[in-house]
Amino acid sequence: MGSLLRSVSGVRWGELRDATGAGADGIPPLLSRIAYGDEGTARIAIDDLGDAICALGFVVGEATAPTVPFLLELAGSPQVACKAELLDLLGSIYRTDQWHSAAASTQDRKHETSYQQQTGWEAAARAAVYAGRSAIEGVASSVRPEEAMPARKLLQVMDDTPPFPKL
Repeated sequence: MGSLLRSVSGVRWGELRDATGAGADGIPPLLSRIAYGDEGTARIAIDDLGDAICALGFVVGEATAPTVPFLLELAGSPQVACKAELLDLLGSIYRTDQWHSAAASTQDRKHETSYQQQTGWEAAARAAVYAGRSAIEGVASSVRPEEAMPARKLLQVMDDTPPFPKL
């Protein structure tokens, strides 16, 4: 994959499911298009990747957390276009609480345990974004406002998003 995304091949994408329930083996080519494509190609790939790892803008899947470090890598790379879109996607991932909300609303009922796996995906995805906070802070200090503003917005989302509801 080049100097960017070197460790993408270390993830067992074929064993993971995306947010739509489909196999996640389409994620590496999308990451590659973001890294090495022109701006138009990158925008389309980010949109497609968003559908795969943060469906409808608020539902994450098993493959979301393993994808986040690559999104952070791309957002921090000077050669990658569409940083604002990458940072917006990371913000959507960080804000997701669909599965936690569903599990909290079914507490003390027999369906609560059916959400355990999905709530784990949300927690892992949020933790993965948070683990990249220093990289996001680096982008936020950019002299380029088209990069700095979305990064600052993401940092604000990270500071303002309440913790998951108690289950």
